[in-house]
Amino acid sequence: MSRSQKSDLIVIGGGITGLAIAYIAAKKGKKVTVIEASNSFGGLLNTFEVGGTQLERYYHHFFTHDAEINWMIRDLGIEDKLTYRKTKMGVYYQGKVYGFTTSKDLMSFTPFGWMDKLRFGLSGLYLGKKADWRKNESIPALSWFKKYAGNRVTEVIWEPLLNMKFGKHAHEVPLSWMIGRMKQRMGSRKNGDERLGYLNGSLKVLLDALLSELTKAGCELINNAPINELMIEDSEVKGIKAASNELHTEQVVFTFPSTYMKLLIEPHHQQLAKEVSRIKYFGAVCTVLELKQSITDTYWLNVADKNAPFGGIIEHTNLIGPEHYNGNHLAYLSKYFDEDEPIAKMSDEEIEAKMTAWLPNINPNFKPDWINKVHVFKTKTAATVCSLEFSRKVVNAKTPVKGLYIANMMHIYPDERSVNNSIRVAAEACQAMGIDSTFVPKGASLSGQIGFSK
Repeated sequence: MSRSQKSDLIVIGGGITGLAIAYIAAKKGKKVTVIEASNSFGGLLNTFEVGGTQLERYYHHFFTHDAEINWMIRDLGIEDKLTYRKTKMGVYYQGKVYGFTTSKDLMSFTPFGWMDKLRFGLSGLYLGKKADWRKNESIPALSWFKKYAGNRVTEVIWEPLLNMKFGKHAHEVPLSWMIGRMKQRMGSRKNGDERLGYLNGSLKVLLDALLSELTKAGCELINNAPINELMIEDSEVKGIKAASNELHTEQVVFTFPSTYMKLLIEPHHQQLAKEVSRIKYFGAVCTVLELKQSITDTYWLNVADKNAPFGGIIEHTNLIGPEHYNGNHLAYLSKYFDEDEPIAKMSDEEIEAKMTAWLPNINPNFKPDWINKVHVFKTKTAATVCSLEFSRKVVNAKTPVKGLYIANMMHIYPDERSVNNSIRVAAEACQAMGIDSTFVPKGASLSGQIGFSK
């Protein structure tokens, strides 16, 4: 059905950043329209059914210090669904799984000598508690680790993990990104224990509540509507054309991956189109296993082996028990990939075979008949490629085109992609658009500090 109407704000992209912007703006009385190209809202928050309960396609959890997501959960009235539980981390190295949560685990980590353990602990403490990320954007993380944590620590832990995450770009990753990671992890620990949060019933509980409140607030939610044209006159936004809809507004915010912005922006502003094209993305694949029994007793297992087809095993039911999923044990086999890697072109069946065949290396007792069912989910835009001086690549949310704004994953740097950090970016984007968002509490997130100059 063709429409011609006026909104105060049009949000392009119905992932968590776009929906959070709409939610904040609607709370301040704005008439908002959200346009989503696919058939469902939520983006990386989307779920599927396992044992009568919903589960995220891509693993999610919260940290205790995530002020923004905790605020939204309370504001939506779903705090009774939120639980925080102790978790265990581990490292797989040279055929063995090691606990890697507490200082006691570190002392028992036999691949390290006593000096390695000391340097690992002190370097991690410095990054998580003292280091200023703004002063470390030009320093490659691996070079810094070799100098301060030592060759052995870098070889055993940091190099394999950065290679798994960033592939051929591992040596370009700035220390600033690692500072963001370390601050996030250390902030979630108390007396050596780490407590992580999860919504019972999955993030669908959050998504459903958010969409319900947006509808009540009078927001128009339009899905299956790829944007065809950005309507601009005299360098000023007038509206958009999406599917058969023509929508008028004086403010548009793009929240989808920068990869897809160039064609829309180029007819109106070639320099801006060039800038958004500089942001590159990694893909990710999550192979989700429904199992008869667990692979390990660890929630998050980093796999420090260059031959492994996945970089981590996240056993969800070591956080939320299998009784919530009709007795199924659930594990994600996670792998980031560059667009020119073989896995980018593999079929789901090939990915499943490659990943599950490697599991006996993790647990020698593993047998294929442990698997009840396999689900493979893949996205081309899971995370931005963070290179040295990445902040210089981040496009300002307020673009040279009057009324056009951009707020997406690049603005999360130097922190890591998460629901909480997306809400922080949304709050900063609203401020940039002149919409008061100071009522959204600000926690320990490092997101939203780049690209929002006043």
